[in-house]
Amino acid sequence: MKLRVEHITRYHYDAPVKYALQQLKLTPKNRPGQQHIVDWAIDIEGGAQQLHYTDHHGNGVDLIAIDGGVTELTIRCHGTVELETWDGVIGAHRGAMPQWIFLRPTPLTRAGRQVRALTAQLGRDYANDIERAHALSALIIDRLAYRIGFTDAETTAEQALGSDGGVCQDHAHIFIAAMRHLGHPARYVSGYLMMNDRTQQDATHAWAEAHFDHIGWIGFDVSNGHSPDQRYIRVATGLDYRDAAPVRGMRYGAAQENLVVQLQVQQ
Repeated sequence: MKLRVEHITRYHYDAPVKYALQQLKLTPKNRPGQQHIVDWAIDIEGGAQQLHYTDHHGNGVDLIAIDGGVTELTIRCHGTVELETWDGVIGAHRGAMPQWIFLRPTPLTRAGRQVRALTAQLGRDYANDIERAHALSALIIDRLAYRIGFTDAETTAEQALGSDGGVCQDHAHIFIAAMRHLGHPARYVSGYLMMNDRTQQDATHAWAEAHFDHIGWIGFDVSNGHSPDQRYIRVATGLDYRDAAPVRGMRYGAAQENLVVQLQVQQ
């Protein structure tokens, strides 16, 4: 199946920006037998690409410098990705990062009292570790309903569990923290999802992957209650959101920004 993506991010500033640098992780990964980039481009208005490289997680990274004095920056990503049937199974570990590094807690995914209590609710009555991981996914969404406005990009797994709602980033962080606590390497994934009920979206998606002996990496979309399929495009991976954030940056000047995102994912 081929999916077409049109992703536009616009920053409006209330005063001219002296200088700004943006780090983009918006180019999908190529993985034989799972997803293949047919065509992909990133167009910039109000700035220019300074550097492209592949980071230690295998993510394609573009550094964008904003032209001095601009009041608007537009980042347009567009292209076609061909996806095979993989039912959430990524397979064997690859890349420069050793597998054990994904057992390491981060400030966003540290297993505190609430995460440990959540994993304790799972018990031991499961046929295998994968079945237990799916039970954990169901437990998380039952505990933390998908609601916008209660968390932000810096909310930790512990903080999210104590709030009245969370989004896909929070669900992924909680799952990662719990799986690492249970002894399984786990990582964060950012990407695109073709939704069945609409074409227009206002944000990218996020989910988690955990590693199991003899099988490898398996994806878990906690927010939607299943493993990723042909509707999912993997873009960036990392220990947590900070490693895989689609856009991160810094700027000089007192200008305030307004962010508008337009996203379409369709066949």
